Amino acid sequence: MALPTPETGTNPPDRSRSAGFRWSDEREPHAERRRSMLRAHPEIERLYGPCPRTKYVCTALVALQLTLAYLLRDASWWWILGVAYLFGGLVNQALLLAIHELSHNLAFKKPWHNRVFAVFINLPVGVPVAETFRYYHLLHHVHQGDERLDTDLPTEAEGRFAQGALRKALWLSVQGFAYALRPLFVHPKRPSAPELANLALQLAFNAAIFYFWGGKALAYLPISSLIVMGLHPIAGHYISEHYVFREGQETYSYYGWLNRLTFNVGYHNEHHDFPYIPGSRLAQLRAAAPEFYDHLLHHESWTATLWHYVMRPSLGGYSRVKRRRS
Repeated sequence: MALPTPETGTNPPDRSRSAGFRWSDEREPHAERRRSMLRAHPEIERLYGPCPRTKYVCTALVALQLTLAYLLRDASWWWILGVAYLFGGLVNQALLLAIHELSHNLAFKKPWHNRVFAVFINLPVGVPVAETFRYYHLLHHVHQGDERLDTDLPTEAEGRFAQGALRKALWLSVQGFAYALRPLFVHPKRPSAPELANLALQLAFNAAIFYFWGGKALAYLPISSLIVMGLHPIAGHYISEHYVFREGQETYSYYGWLNRLTFNVGYHNEHHDFPYIPGSRLAQLRAAAPEFYDHLLHHESWTATLWHYVMRPSLGGYSRVKRRRS
């Protein structure tokens, strides 16, 4: 079922904590749906396991982004910003979503191979995220909606701020910073040894880019990462995945052509139901069990999702489901 227009939501009756958020007393929906789907379609298990093409696609993307950084080393800032928005941002977002795939061990059979490779493809992103993302993202899957352990949820301050079209648009433009800094406030932790290694390698790589190619080549890389997380069509996936566009539904999918650039992250209900199926096989999952997905609302356009989020008063920073820890 397509999602032509979002429905107006209502505030939850419990106003004692973060009153604007929706509150649920039920468990996250994906584990139960997974069990039901496996009972009905045990053949789904054949889709489990790494996708062997991922490592080759990612290596090509790393080479492409570094080539662009080299070519832009003496370019004007307008050229750097333009290429970052129109092209480099797409590459780095693809790499970030490849890191997402690797956090679920979906490129190699051995977990440590996935972690090392994630640190490698992290290099063109410009900031070290691979190891930290892995930790917090796996918590998001296990504790979806938990106000402390699920750092994908906006904070109370973000919920209050992202109200009204202008402020929602402003929040979208800087949501990359929100995603990066939110865990430090919501669920801080001591950096692990792999995280420190990720940081050290990234700093050494950045220093090498600066030394051999200059400041503009280096700046192009993190600019590409941040610009695509703001007011950019690809950034619609951050809003489309879990913001409540219909009461009673926490997760939403998108089946449009931009999935080809993003490791099929738009198949988000499918991904949460079966996080050990790679993005390249999620369309097969949906085709194998359409009765579990056809009745769910889905997004037809990430650009339209951003527009609806900004322009509709019923949507905003509080449009997420929270649950108390069991």
